[in-house]
Amino acid sequence: MLDDFAVRGAVLRRYSRTVGKLTAGQADVVSRFQAWLQAAGCAASTVRAYATVAGEFLAFTGRRGGLAGLDAGVMGAFVATLAGYQAKTVEHKLCALRSLLRFAADEGLVDVAVLETVPAAKSTRQARIPSVWDPADVTKILQAIDRGNPCGKRDYATILLITRLGLRGVDVKRLRFADLDWPGNRLSVVQAKTGRRVVLPLLKDVGWAIIDYVQHGRPACDCPEVFVRHTAPIGPFSDQDHLHQILAKHARAAHVPLGEERRHGMHSLRHTLATRLLEDGTPVEQIADILGHQQVASTGAYLKSSLRLLAQCALDPDAPASEARR
Repeated sequence: MLDDFAVRGAVLRRYSRTVGKLTAGQADVVSRFQAWLQAAGCAASTVRAYATVAGEFLAFTGRRGGLAGLDAGVMGAFVATLAGYQAKTVEHKLCALRSLLRFAADEGLVDVAVLETVPAAKSTRQARIPSVWDPADVTKILQAIDRGNPCGKRDYATILLITRLGLRGVDVKRLRFADLDWPGNRLSVVQAKTGRRVVLPLLKDVGWAIIDYVQHGRPACDCPEVFVRHTAPIGPFSDQDHLHQILAKHARAAHVPLGEERRHGMHSLRHTLATRLLEDGTPVEQIADILGHQQVASTGAYLKSSLRLLAQCALDPDAPASEARR
């Protein structure tokens, strides 16, 4: 922390816990901000994420005069605390901050001029190459999971849902029994990110993994979610429960290396499925439907993660210029 302060003049806030320490007035601002976002038609996931950033910012400004004392200096100090984040995360937080300040200006809490103090963040859309796993490593991880204990049964089913069906981690956490159509062998979920419903085939290995967990591993619990925590209090996963820790644990058990250059979250398994489908010749439009992408362009980003597909795009340097232009 002292090194961060010496280098950047601020302590980096990678995992802020200040949201739970808001004053009553600050909590009321966050609550009204959430209602404002909902009235604007924002997705539930956006409302939650923006409210978290709002709490961080209000807690930060609360020790510096509050919103009434907000100026370029305070804004610069807050932005400095984002120095340790990925560029995409900084972009997201600044976008949330602008929304908060627009709301605050509408409410008369700040002057509209303070919006000009929020710096612009360079867009990084599709700038990063998606992180994918070697299919053999994914197989090793699944085989290394101890399915003889309740947690192993749960972890195996959750990882399989993502590797085989491409669900997002948040949608796996919120999967309900009502989403499972056993007679029709289908799974139907409303995606937390887009609010759109996606219907996927309930593949045999996925279905049996869920059945094994529900019948022989799931703790007694009345909640409608399929997957629950196995430590007290027993119940559904919260938004703060990150499933990437489950994947990392089993990857280590399988002796699959996790270097700093590899993003080893559950989402990387989704990238892996999309890349494999592309390599197998599955139409991009069909992959977009499987992943629940609203735009096909989002799916096209996975072309960058396949050396085989990129090689097909390469030009032959020895070919005549007329052929290279075709």
